[in-house]
Amino acid sequence: MKNIYIIAEAGVNHNGSLANAKKLIEKAKEAGADAVKFQTFIPELNISKIAEKASYQIVNTGNKESQLEMVKKLYLDVDAHKEMLEHCKKVGIEFLSTPFDLVSIDTLHQLGLQTIKIPSGEVTNIPFIKKLGKLNKRIILSTGMCYLGEIETAITLLTEAGTQRSNISLLHCNTEYPTPMEDVNLLAMITLRDAFKLEIGYSDHTLGIEIPIAAAALGATIIEKHFTLDVEMEGPDHKASLDPVELKAMIIAIRNIEKAMGDGIKKPSPSESKNINIARKSIHLTKNLPKGHIITEIDLIMKRPGNGISSSFFENVIGKKLVSDLSEDHMLNWGNLE
Repeated sequence: MKNIYIIAEAGVNHNGSLANAKKLIEKAKEAGADAVKFQTFIPELNISKIAEKASYQIVNTGNKESQLEMVKKLYLDVDAHKEMLEHCKKVGIEFLSTPFDLVSIDTLHQLGLQTIKIPSGEVTNIPFIKKLGKLNKRIILSTGMCYLGEIETAITLLTEAGTQRSNISLLHCNTEYPTPMEDVNLLAMITLRDAFKLEIGYSDHTLGIEIPIAAAALGATIIEKHFTLDVEMEGPDHKASLDPVELKAMIIAIRNIEKAMGDGIKKPSPSESKNINIARKSIHLTKNLPKGHIITEIDLIMKRPGNGISSSFFENVIGKKLVSDLSEDHMLNWGNLE
């Protein structure tokens, strides 16, 4: 089984602070994530002055400011991105980011990123998809709010622009923070795999860690989960994020799932092989029997241990002749019979 690629989604949980961003990088590494992901955007190129906040953003940050005013507080410039990238290299974790506008695509390309995450909200953004497609990066496409036809169109646009289809991965996702359990629809991840024959994964916005673990067991090869330094911090995404301790617990659980999935071949495992003779049974005698006796069914009983004639050969033993006197409870071996 291919190792599951775990993305610790820092997003905008740095609250516009480079120092916080560096701490998030360090915590993602400590938790065992493969990559830490941020969001790259220029607020004025993404959000109009009249754009309203999402309901979860209002719950978490109030409604006194516009969405644009809120997002301006979460902005990190190109120089900050360069420092974040260098800090990732220093601590040994992959730096990823999601662009939200055409200029930010250029920024991440110039920073040398080989993998680009397309957020769910940009799946229907044709200029955005085409520009990314021309770069022939590894693409991770989140599919929250999408119908299959919209995903198919995005894949077609990417490949027609120059991206190799084999470089595209799809993440099932629900774009609500937090996602209600009844809306997760985790089996849709399998639908994506079967419909598009591409690598699939899951980007999670539920509370807790059980749904990403379930996605791993269902065959996700990429898991993405929001995390924060402190869920009580001010900002739109903190309350739907894991803290560093929870992130580490999730990653440990997913790594255990990886080990447990195995190769699918049904055979005795190395750890259980030593118990075969202890747990299985051999053919024993129910009473004292003389030399020359012809074995009948009532002469035999199946008992542990299993290192004599296996109970699976029960019918092969019936009708055989004893070559010597044997006592009750004797464990038969083929040398006793002719």
